[in-house]
Amino acid sequence: MRLAGSKKVIADLLDLGGTEEDIVSLLPEEPEDMWHANNLIAPDDIIRAHAIRKVTRTTNTGSTSSERVHTDLTIRVTSTFFDPAASALHVSGTVVKENGYVAIGQYHTLDLELNRAFTLLKPGGWDSVARETLQEALRPESGDDLAAVVMQEGLANICVITEFRTVLKQRVEHNIPKKRSGASDMDSATKAFFDKVLNTLLRAVEFDAAHPRTLLLASPGFVATEFRKYILDLGQRTSDKKLIGLAKASMVVHTSSGHVHALNEVLKSPEVQTKMKDKKFYGETRLMDDFYTRLRKDDGRAWYGLKPVVRAVNEGAIGPGGGTLLINNSLFRNMDVATRKQYVDLVDKVKAAGGEARVLSSDHESGQRLDALGGIAAILSYPSYDLDEDPEDEEDGENGGGNDTAEGTTVI
Repeated sequence: MRLAGSKKVIADLLDLGGTEEDIVSLLPEEPEDMWHANNLIAPDDIIRAHAIRKVTRTTNTGSTSSERVHTDLTIRVTSTFFDPAASALHVSGTVVKENGYVAIGQYHTLDLELNRAFTLLKPGGWDSVARETLQEALRPESGDDLAAVVMQEGLANICVITEFRTVLKQRVEHNIPKKRSGASDMDSATKAFFDKVLNTLLRAVEFDAAHPRTLLLASPGFVATEFRKYILDLGQRTSDKKLIGLAKASMVVHTSSGHVHALNEVLKSPEVQTKMKDKKFYGETRLMDDFYTRLRKDDGRAWYGLKPVVRAVNEGAIGPGGGTLLINNSLFRNMDVATRKQYVDLVDKVKAAGGEARVLSSDHESGQRLDALGGIAAILSYPSYDLDEDPEDEEDGENGGGNDTAEGTTVI
């Protein structure tokens, strides 16, 4: 993603609210950029982008004709839909600037495209979370995304793990008979399965022979080990340097199953953590592991849910000394502006108090684990054991469990 400034477009949007600093033109260049755009665009934002609109014309004789025209549309966003597998982003809303093809108030869905700029206006200004998201989007790509195949007999899930999300590229299934008449049946069925997985992997993920991408092979038993050997043997037999490099650069990890959720086990394995300790998702996985460990110990430093976390922030319990706010990025796409602002204020308060605020991706396994807890959690700087209690109930308890009237009568 890079900036693609257009003074003419910016000037044209100024009458819709906000200042020139509230408008930014962006050019998505990689599929990952669509994910960033989805996190940047929120309801009530204004976006201008290329569109294809079906226009119906009526002649003087009453006959009609339809044609598709290319134009630029400006809409106020009501919703977004992101397809992670295709990295496609669809933004829906109502038209706020008319042109020769559409009138104000008409509904339209914009399909954002790679290598085609769009302009985003936030009428209320860019909050701290949105600015940080924009900086991440504009940061140069590292180019070292991980590929992973989580597999078991007859099943393989091919994934790509980027800095910000985990994408399931393809799911491969192949029937391997459980009862076989002989070893030849087993070998032929397994080889057909491995061949199908390898071909799908090479189509779904780009591998460079000169600089092989790290490939994680994970399975229960010896399936992953046998698949790695199959790739190496095939590469040596055909003198394919790409396959030989792929096999040598791969890492085999044991898991309990071949399903996608086993990626959590993969990223937690000591071998993978040693190799990937400098990556963003490694730190997020470690944070969630630390949170769950404290939660099991019930040491008073791990809390989840909006009310307890808000109390912890207001009491300054998420500050220096290990205090960390964990919040899912999906919460910042809430339809209600006031609710979004509440989450932004929490992040700002924690940072102001000297604590750490980590916005986790809902498309990574760490963010999905956090999502199961309501999307927000915290590791406190010091133990606290009553954050889930209602302050009014506590006050009532101190007063004897009721409300005293003027006459001294206690109402239960």
